[in-house]
Amino acid sequence: MTLPTRSLGGLDVSAIGFGAMVLSPGMYGEIDDRTAARALNHALDAGATLIDTSDGYGADGHNEKLIGEAIRARRDEVVLATKFGFRVPEGAEAHAFPVDYAFGELAVNAEPRHVRGYAEQSLRNLGTDRIDLYYPHFPDPVVPIEDTVGAVAELVEAGLVRHLGLSNVDAGQLRLAHAVHPVSAVQAQWSMWQPIEPGLLATARELGVGVVAWSPLGSGFLTGTVTAVPDSDFRRNIPRFDAGKLAAGNDKYAPVRAIAAEIGVSAGQLALAWLLHQDPAVVPIPGSRTPAHITENLEAARIVLTDTTLARIDEALREFTHDHQEQR
Repeated sequence: MTLPTRSLGGLDVSAIGFGAMVLSPGMYGEIDDRTAARALNHALDAGATLIDTSDGYGADGHNEKLIGEAIRARRDEVVLATKFGFRVPEGAEAHAFPVDYAFGELAVNAEPRHVRGYAEQSLRNLGTDRIDLYYPHFPDPVVPIEDTVGAVAELVEAGLVRHLGLSNVDAGQLRLAHAVHPVSAVQAQWSMWQPIEPGLLATARELGVGVVAWSPLGSGFLTGTVTAVPDSDFRRNIPRFDAGKLAAGNDKYAPVRAIAAEIGVSAGQLALAWLLHQDPAVVPIPGSRTPAHITENLEAARIVLTDTTLARIDEALREFTHDHQEQR
């Protein structure tokens, strides 16, 4: 099937992509490779062309290897995006990047001298000769973003990478990076649950940079179906998935679910369609392991919301998003 398309700084992709992180064990509970491969191939068959992964998803490059195997016979159908710097090489210094998860920080290293090695390992994992969109996963707190981007620019010149992306950066870092090499996309958390930082969005619009929205369904919360998470689920590290906060959040989100039911779409579809209406250059990358849910997510690209419906959603979200910001 064919989905509507959007441009990420000149890179044409399906209006909704597929976030592959969920296909590795330990992210959203356990999963086997056969189930993961079936989900990924269904996403491609259903029209997703942007597949997003990282060298840090799963043990020993598991996610990239899984994707490489699945797309081996259909590489030209896929815009392949991956990220680096999260899997620090042996003997290299780990730099602490603060995050809002329960464990408080991640170890990253985006020093220029390691960038080519990251890319070459990802190319081996993915079984391909090129990465279509390559991101430093997190800005390294001790390395200027311009230096990291300069190393990626060398990969572009060498033909190993087609487009540069940035992930989890602020507006200032985006501007500095874009001055070194054109940035096609900036990846940021953005959903009904988590608004994007206004300055980052304004800068992306000014520079003609697309926005790839990660966790566009609030790590599954915005589907309206999550009432608890198991111990093996990565979401146990997200404070808003604590049992009490999760129940309170579901109560606050009820008016949005009611709007979805009224117009005949699922709560998850409404969340994705709402996000697509926020900016013509935003591309959400929801992930799922279930073919039916993958189809449901991707079909949200065809939903048109009226101005009246959008106004009603925004009104319903005001109290919900305020309360969730307070819980961070």
